[in-house]
Amino acid sequence: MDNIARALRAVSINAVRLYNRLEILVAQPVPDTPVLFVANHGFGGVIDLNVFAFAAAYDELGLDRELITLTHQIAWTLHAEKLVEPFGARPAGRRTALDAFREGHNVLVFPGGDVDALKSWRHRNDIVFGGRTGYARLAMEAGVPVVPVVTAGAGESLLVLSSGKRLAKTLRLDRALRLKTLPLSLSIPWGVNLGLVGILPYLPLPTKLDTSVLAPMWPNSDETAEEFAQRVHSAMQAELDELTKGRRPVIG
Repeated sequence: MDNIARALRAVSINAVRLYNRLEILVAQPVPDTPVLFVANHGFGGVIDLNVFAFAAAYDELGLDRELITLTHQIAWTLHAEKLVEPFGARPAGRRTALDAFREGHNVLVFPGGDVDALKSWRHRNDIVFGGRTGYARLAMEAGVPVVPVVTAGAGESLLVLSSGKRLAKTLRLDRALRLKTLPLSLSIPWGVNLGLVGILPYLPLPTKLDTSVLAPMWPNSDETAEEFAQRVHSAMQAELDELTKGRRPVIG
């Protein structure tokens, strides 16, 4: 990471700690071996507070290993690779992750992609992976534990009226940009807009963030990748339910 990227990362983390009153809980130390971090999205566009919250948690864990973040291909489609690659972002893919593990790095994945990142307000406290289980298969193939990381609150940084799944399908964005959503949202400064916030920065509301790093998880000897993925997803949803119990929007 170059000096500019390091400075931007530090500013982003400090801003989230202060502006979003971030609190971090760690269940137990992370093993001193390569691990696969599995995290949920808050609202994922150019600004996804969950990414900054994870970065703060990673610093708090005190890990020396480089972190490779598997990132949606759209960053390279939009030629934004120079902005994200200094932060460890790489195009999401099995080979990318396996190479990272082989080199001794940790890997971070957001399995839900845009279906989790651009979900509507009423689903803001749901972890939506859309049946994707590749992350469990990856961990089993690489022989690394899964460390789930759950963040609550980022879905309240703006008002997403609709995820726009039907419209995205009609416009065939899944084929053109590998996007299954086109959110209709209300945000500052863009007001009511369609898909704009997914690409351009917006001013997030000062919603309180809570991030929880769960205990490492390994597959059972008789467990399939699908069963392991379901167990990880269930653990993450249970933690998110606990973090949002009695929560007041934005205030926390």
